[in-house]
Amino acid sequence: MDKLVQSFYKWYQNTLEHPQYRWVLVGVTLLYLLSPIDISPDVIPILGWIDDGIVASLLVASLSQMLLAGRNRRRQPPKTDPLDATTTVDVDVE
Repeated sequence: MDKLVQSFYKWYQNTLEHPQYRWVLVGVTLLYLLSPIDISPDVIPILGWIDDGIVASLLVASLSQMLLAGRNRRRQPPKTDPLDATTTVDVDVE
């Protein structure tokens, strides 16, 4: 069971990383959260809310990790090549 949950979590994160499928998966997740059809029905107190809580936390955690990674990429200064053609080196030859 633990392997199944880990593989689903990995699939979910990998799918969210692809811009082509990201908004489709977010929409399907929100539809699942709003839909009365669940793995465990919401009419069962506590148990019915657990699957919604897990799916919602999975969505929020995955999106926040993705946003933080994007922010960190933008904050890093661009790497410069020390042998770039625009770099000049003054050499005194005697």
